[in-house]
Formats: sequence, structure tokens, C-alpha cells
Amino acid sequence: MTKLTTPAIVAISMAFGLVAGAGLNAVAQSQTKTTIIVKRPNDQPNMRAALDNLNAANVYLDRAADNKGGHKAKAQSLIRLAISEVRAGIKFAQ
Repeated sequence: MTKLTTPAIVAISMAFGLVAGAGLNAVAQSQTKTTIIVKRPNDQPNMRAALDNLNAANVYLDRAADNKGGHKAKAQSLIRLAISEVRAGIKFAQ
């Protein structure tokens, strides 16, 4: 079994969250009114979108039937790690 490094785990988690959240994002955008967003230099819109998508992915995993041979729990663990890293990145940029 190949051992993944922390950066690889974070990258995989972020990719999973972005893909899983993309569908949720598309549905949410189609059901909401247009809002004007005033951007400030340190808003980090891409990092915040990644964070939203990771949180959405975690919700979907919570709803999934139990564990899938340990893979569901592992994915949730990786998502929590990715959320932590994204938050740290946002904080660093401010």
C-alpha cells in the first residue's frame, strides 16, 4: 500500500471537494437571485469557494450509507484536513 504525503492528501481532498461541490454549486446558483458582490483585495474568493465545496462534500459523505470498507471515513478525514489547510491559507493571505 502506498503511503500518501500530507500535500498529496490535501490535494486529493481539495480536488474531491471541488468536484463534489460543483454540482451543489450549480444547483444553488440556479435557484438563487443574482447578488452583487463587492470584492476586497484579500477576500480569497477561490479559497472560499474551495472551502464551501469541501464542506458540501463532507455533508454528502455524512448522508452516504455507512463506511464503504473504511473509504468513507478516510475521505472524511482527508476533507477535514483539507478544510484546515484551506482555512490556514486564507488566514495567511489576510
